[in-house]
Amino acid sequence: MEKTVIPEGYAPSLNLYDTQKAISLLKRLFEDTLGGALHLSRVSAPLFVEAATGLNDDLNGVERAVSFDIPAAGRDAQVVHSLAKWKRMALYRYQFSVGEGLYTDMNAIRRDEAPDNLHSVYVDQWDWEKVIAPRDRNVEFLKETVRTIVKAICETQTTLYAVYPRLCAVPLVDPEVSFVTAQELEDRWPSLTPKERENAWVKDHPTTFLMGIGGNLASGEPHDGRAPDYDDWSLNGDILLWNPVLKQAFEVSSMGIRVSPEVLDQQLTAAGQDGRRTLTFHKLLLEGKLPLTMGGGIGQSRLCMLLLGKAHIGEVQASVWDPETIVVCRDAGVILL
Repeated sequence: MEKTVIPEGYAPSLNLYDTQKAISLLKRLFEDTLGGALHLSRVSAPLFVEAATGLNDDLNGVERAVSFDIPAAGRDAQVVHSLAKWKRMALYRYQFSVGEGLYTDMNAIRRDEAPDNLHSVYVDQWDWEKVIAPRDRNVEFLKETVRTIVKAICETQTTLYAVYPRLCAVPLVDPEVSFVTAQELEDRWPSLTPKERENAWVKDHPTTFLMGIGGNLASGEPHDGRAPDYDDWSLNGDILLWNPVLKQAFEVSSMGIRVSPEVLDQQLTAAGQDGRRTLTFHKLLLEGKLPLTMGGGIGQSRLCMLLLGKAHIGEVQASVWDPETIVVCRDAGVILL
């Protein structure tokens, strides 16, 4: 979706006051359910990191971080894009054991994001990470974790709708997960764009985990960009749910089993990012000093949008919007926080 579009006849199920209360309840319910299911402990997290550490997430590799100097410390810092690499370092520093993990509130600024119904320059998500054993670096372990996250979403929705019966007009999330690879979608619809393929598949498979994102497909192009230094491109994916309000595939989570030293070595070279090998995080990982992990980010505003039946992300978070978005929402009676 390239611009803000409010569906014809759209009306929110909850008023502004109840929306704020429901957001608070939803977040408490989901993070408690997720933390218990995946054996995660809540930790504090940084809003910014030192630029020289290499800890910031490079996303698709083209986004510019918000940077500033700290004169008193003599350092340059960057507002985080996400905590993908910071979390793994934290597990190492805090000496978590296999099967244990952490989660945190992640708040970020993505200055190059193009705002629309789903995107904002302000990003909030639950970032989570856990230590795994070598035997867990496989597709079946990844799939089982995806099912656990989807179950947590469904349980949260059930409780939320019991408290706010007016939300029952929003369809329940399908607990059955369809697993498909990006290559399978390209083989099936080679003439469609990646987003069009997602919409075509998720329309008929409303809860989907799309696997294998980052590496080049048979066409020579990746389905979507992924930084080479956190996910293993063969063991990652996105949780996509069908959004009944916007009538499209709706990404709520990007996650995966993280790179081993061997995979990091291969992906840095494939991405033309060998210069990162000298950064603190990358050196520790290549030397085998960091634990094997898996993790991901789950969009807080995205999940609130979906479960509260909202048409625009600005209805569940406060941000800055372009004039066109403000006018479109105002004319449709949509209140931006």
